[in-house]
Amino acid sequence: MMQRVGEHPVPVGPLAVRWLAHEVEEPRAGVTGRARLRLENAGSAPWRSRGTEGVHIAYHWLDPLGNPIVWDGIRTPFPHAVEPGATVELEVPVVAPRPPGTYRLAFDLVEELRFWFEEVGSVPLELPVDVRPRIAERRLRVVVRGGQSPETETALAALEEPVVDEAAVAVAHLVPGAAPAPDWSRLLLDAHAEGYAAVGGALEVEGRGERRRFAPWAPGGGRNPRFGHPLLLPSLLDGLEPATHLDLPAFAGDDALLEGRAVVRLRRRSGRPSG
Repeated sequence: MMQRVGEHPVPVGPLAVRWLAHEVEEPRAGVTGRARLRLENAGSAPWRSRGTEGVHIAYHWLDPLGNPIVWDGIRTPFPHAVEPGATVELEVPVVAPRPPGTYRLAFDLVEELRFWFEEVGSVPLELPVDVRPRIAERRLRVVVRGGQSPETETALAALEEPVVDEAAVAVAHLVPGAAPAPDWSRLLLDAHAEGYAAVGGALEVEGRGERRRFAPWAPGGGRNPRFGHPLLLPSLLDGLEPATHLDLPAFAGDDALLEGRAVVRLRRRSGRPSG
């Protein structure tokens, strides 16, 4: 149900907005949700969207003190010209920030490539919002592609956060002989909760040749959301499926994080030279 917006200052002039009502889906970190807004053109000039130019609705994410966290939110055009005195109601996509926490969501209008309406005297619609973790439950399932192995079974039994056999919010893809470190499952679930749909870790491999081959995934790196290679042995949220890279389950795409602290020891597979 939309909530009415109380009285607020409205400037006199060509560009002015009066916020009337709002409804915002419960946001989850890193997820695109929806908001519904009703507003009035309280100025003397019409609002027109012209492709990527003209007037659009957009938003900022601010911290509780008003400092910008994400400044340029998604632009939403008006479906038609909004004349002075006219009211419009529309749905806008909103991408929630990472990590979860308490934020302020500020909607404003923007004359693209020129100015935000706040800069010419209008008041944004600013709402306190609690962004929830992306995953509601910390449940990780593991699929070992090619069958189990003693090394993998022993490592999985020693994880800080045990894996589950039934339905889970995230599925990690391993191969026989892969031995995750004890904190591997905890780090993967932390990253999913923070807002990432795909998470991959570092690989510790045997032999000089293998170390060269897997050098970009070597342990010792940090967390990298702009990793320039596919994630190997990834953990994926529901709806994502792995591909293959270097003969291992892999994921390449957006909404992904290399968690370099989550280490998997991968023994040299038969038929591969040790270097």
